[in-house]
Amino acid sequence: MCRQTKTMFSGSHNWNHPAPPGFQGFREDLPLEIDEQHLPHWRQPGATYFVTFRLADSLPVNRVRELRKLRADWESKTSALRSQVDLDEFSRELFRRLDRWLDAGSGSCVLRNPDLAAHLVEEMHKSDETRAEIGCYVIMPNHVHAIVRPLQTHRNALDEVVRAWKGASAFAINRTRGATGKLWQREGFDRIIRDEEHLYRVIQYIGRNPRRGGLDPKSTVLWLRPSWQALGWRFEDSSRM
Repeated sequence: MCRQTKTMFSGSHNWNHPAPPGFQGFREDLPLEIDEQHLPHWRQPGATYFVTFRLADSLPVNRVRELRKLRADWESKTSALRSQVDLDEFSRELFRRLDRWLDAGSGSCVLRNPDLAAHLVEEMHKSDETRAEIGCYVIMPNHVHAIVRPLQTHRNALDEVVRAWKGASAFAINRTRGATGKLWQREGFDRIIRDEEHLYRVIQYIGRNPRRGGLDPKSTVLWLRPSWQALGWRFEDSSRM
């Protein structure tokens, strides 16, 4: 049976709240599919995911080359029949590098503009409670982190939700800017949230992202589902309370 290994997030164990309604972590009794593109993607019916997607110009060329080299080196050192543990370890290392580079603030960073970020917020909430349940998110200048549970359970449900956000927001943002061309990087990063403790850590990770990127949290679009807050789930950063 496939198993997700330890989380990439560290932090205290202060979670002791009821699980949000509908939350489903990784389940060993359900089938797990792994789709290898440039990044590994885990898919399980009904699961809740931590997702990251970024602007097309958010990484300098040398960083893109470094990611490709990391992938090539990993493939040369592992067998063609890679285990889920192999993929999990590789995914964690990719995420550590990617998030550090994204927080450096490269590229046009159009999402720093509140009016442009508002287009993405609008598109995300259009799908909330119809195609997906959004647990929380932060919109950084050149990337987005979110907790998402697709309400449809077929294999491509998560991809369809995020693709819809990107497509509609790109059209609106480019129209507002008077620009054309590609706005979003096609492939994003996603992981199945394992359990309630992992959920707590991901929420804190999202909540702390502005400070890690050198931003004032009060000027950042940072949202946590009100019904989750009513159950006691919070960002620990006191400046957001």
